[in-house]
Amino acid sequence: MKINVLCIGDVVGRPGRHVLSQQLARVVKDRSIDCVIANGENAAGGSGMTPQIYDKFLKYGVHLITLGDHAYRKREIIGTLEAADNIVRPANLSPSAAGRDYAVYETAKGVRVGVITLIGRIFMKPADCPYAKIDSLLPRLSQAADVVFVDMHCEATSEKIAMGNYLDGKVSCVFGTHTHVMTADERILPRGTAYITDVGMTGAHDSVLGRRTDSVIRAFRTQMPYPFEIATGDVRLSAVLVTVDGNTKQAESIERVQVSEEGPEETGYDSDDGKPEHFNGF
Repeated sequence: MKINVLCIGDVVGRPGRHVLSQQLARVVKDRSIDCVIANGENAAGGSGMTPQIYDKFLKYGVHLITLGDHAYRKREIIGTLEAADNIVRPANLSPSAAGRDYAVYETAKGVRVGVITLIGRIFMKPADCPYAKIDSLLPRLSQAADVVFVDMHCEATSEKIAMGNYLDGKVSCVFGTHTHVMTADERILPRGTAYITDVGMTGAHDSVLGRRTDSVIRAFRTQMPYPFEIATGDVRLSAVLVTVDGNTKQAESIERVQVSEEGPEETGYDSDDGKPEHFNGF
């Protein structure tokens, strides 16, 4: 049995959430999507996630939520991470870190989709070995899920490509997140694993990685800590659509998907965003 899984790149702030709310249901219907995975670590004001936004993601039609290096930026999400079974923080953080190593969603076709997030170690904060972690998790997850997707949340493309090749034939898909720029290297690896270095960003593309261009340039030029405000122009949903054979667990195709929205611009922060982030970082 074949299933279609949509993997959505980093949702950035209110513009990203808005295009998700307006376009996801249509994409799911038009493309016969069975499972939606979305990276939500930038969903709240550009950094972190809140319980309210978690609820909105589910309402919009997201089945599984992955996080990254900003998993704990909003402390109020910790309770959700401990209680919910469909949201994961990076598995190779400390074993004492709040949250789950993996999550599983059973599709209407009866095929169970499992997801794991791994975080890179090049140009990133300290983390445990992602290779050792995935090796320890796969035997357990293989019992709970029929197909496995891995969100490789890294700065360095080399780490993503290396992990994709390491997991070729062991999982159905490895998709990269974190850099917010969609790459054009989607492919099926020799042993049947779908791969892309970065899914891209769901948010404002008239920007620097979802932040206002003038704010970022000013910070880079002056080396002063200006806030990186959320941009609002050219909002798009970025994702990949992966078709997997539920019996062989091998991917049959991977396709880049981008959906633009010509809607009203939204500015500022709402109650779900929290306070604006006043730091010169992404």
